[in-house]
Amino acid sequence: MNHVLIAAMAEAGETAESLAGQVGVDPKTAARWANPGRVPRARHRTDVARLLGREIGELWPDVLTRREPAWFRPWADIERQAVSLRTFQLAWIPGLLQTEAYARATLAGEAMTPAEVDDLAVARINRQAVLRRERPPLLTAVLDEMVLRRTLGDDRAMMAEQLAALVEQATKPAIRVYVVPVTAGMHPGLGGPFTLAELPDGGRIAHVDSQAPALITDQTIDVATLERRWECVRGEALSRAQSLDLMREAAQSWM
Repeated sequence: MNHVLIAAMAEAGETAESLAGQVGVDPKTAARWANPGRVPRARHRTDVARLLGREIGELWPDVLTRREPAWFRPWADIERQAVSLRTFQLAWIPGLLQTEAYARATLAGEAMTPAEVDDLAVARINRQAVLRRERPPLLTAVLDEMVLRRTLGDDRAMMAEQLAALVEQATKPAIRVYVVPVTAGMHPGLGGPFTLAELPDGGRIAHVDSQAPALITDQTIDVATLERRWECVRGEALSRAQSLDLMREAAQSWM
């Protein structure tokens, strides 16, 4: 439990319900902020800290030591709150399912120092803690088959390790991985990768990847467009069992 937050609420005479009313969130959402690893969105953190007369770093110390880029932090916070995540990936294994070696490989060629690569790789691996919670979000990932067929240079061992880890993860109850086979030809996912998050209050937020910092949107029309596209892409994918067979075959091909 976040004992500092609980103590600060008691000292200020606030409850989850009273904070929720002043900040503008559901009381259940405010109550979850006392749970380990649950951090409010940036705008809510500021309001809560002000209402409790504390610094943000006192209430949520990890906010000040986080290694992910500042532009990505709002989405990392959304991942922590989500009850379900649906992601389509055209070029990479999803970050929540990457090995550290694979995460580093995805950063090869970027204009970054070794320390910056370390920070980004570690931040990506740390995000995976949400999948180890007692009640993890339901993660459904759809991958284009070519994701399974690419490696960095001739690093076969890295890809073999990654796909073995992917197969292991894909058999867990809260993780489902589907593959759109090459034989599907052109499909709606070729427009680019995206992720849809469902929050405890039923709200939906989308993360759309690009070569620049990603777009995060909760606009109804944008989310609805991506949900329709998700259904189209998911419809092109193999079944869960067939996808697992294909992933196992791909893993063997790298050994």
